[in-house]
Amino acid sequence: MLPGVIAGAADLDPAAVLTATVAGATFGLSVAWVVLLCIPILRAVFGVAARIGHETRLGLVKLVREHFGKNYAIALACMVVAVNVIMIVADVMAVSEGLSIVLLQPARFFPALVAFAVWYILTLVGYKRVNQTLALVALFLFAYVAAAALGGDTAHSLTTGILFPHIPARAGGSSYLLAIIAVFGSLLTPDVVVWQTSTKREGAGFYEAESRLGCVIAAFVSLSVIVAASHITVADPAAMTFREAAAALAPLGELGPVLFALGIIGSGLVALPILVASLCFSISEAGDWESRLSAPPWEARRFFILICVVLVFAVGVDYIGINTVQVLYWSQVLAGTIVVPILFFILWISNDRRIMRRTNTRAENFWLGGAVGGMLVANIVFLVARVFW
Repeated sequence: MLPGVIAGAADLDPAAVLTATVAGATFGLSVAWVVLLCIPILRAVFGVAARIGHETRLGLVKLVREHFGKNYAIALACMVVAVNVIMIVADVMAVSEGLSIVLLQPARFFPALVAFAVWYILTLVGYKRVNQTLALVALFLFAYVAAAALGGDTAHSLTTGILFPHIPARAGGSSYLLAIIAVFGSLLTPDVVVWQTSTKREGAGFYEAESRLGCVIAAFVSLSVIVAASHITVADPAAMTFREAAAALAPLGELGPVLFALGIIGSGLVALPILVASLCFSISEAGDWESRLSAPPWEARRFFILICVVLVFAVGVDYIGINTVQVLYWSQVLAGTIVVPILFFILWISNDRRIMRRTNTRAENFWLGGAVGGMLVANIVFLVARVFW
């Protein structure tokens, strides 16, 4: 059971936590239903993506290149790169902000140190050796469960608020759609899907029960973040600072900001190697380069050089100065848009008997197809609302 709990906490990277915080502070419980809907979708997507990589021994972008053509592969890689670059920049800053709270030093001291740690994990140590140790630190995110329980909401008010959502009058419909897209994108980011196929091709086995438990745990903690954040009072939630976001753990007293910072540090150090690697997988597979984390650096030179370039770029941008929460929130809006074509390719490939030995079940097709259709409609309605309303 513990590996599943760790996996669930690790799936909630700083982007997911801070996006849920902004959404909860803006719309309260009225966005919580999205998290519940994501549970079966996450289970279906993770299971299917892992099976694709396990059976074909190819990454998603490589499969798209072989079966749909080079142009589609390049377009898919560009979309994943766009989201990942933004998330990497903001996650490095988020971990640095967390270290600043814990160590009582300016955040500008830490981006280079964080980037070096990620490089060291990917190139010298190996992600599999350290991910569970790092994920244990992410378990501090369970402080949100305690904060939600101490927030004063009754079981009736929670149930009513989640199952019968009410959009606050102070926010327009398009902003609410934006929050739905962001919350969905934060739980199902393109990097996770690419990571699933690209790492399973190296022969990793299935851990279905662990993965299912991890999805439920991730959704439960994300739901707790929204409940806790619904009690935050700030003038403009979408522009809140990192330290203002820590106010969601105010019911825990002086320990709140420290637990918040530790959770962000742990989840960030788990997520960043996945973000960097999936970005480099996407570019390498689109260009038909050798790309294996298990390969020595001299056998996949361009892949490992890419890792270095991405991390140096992220540190450089962080020293310019960004609003971490705002950048992460908008990155998840972009992720919620880009994940639509990614899920379409997964749905198509996983049902093609020329590629797969075992195709999808009806349940998997229902949830995958529903996710593609639902998010496509949400994105179109949002664009129409922004243009005409």
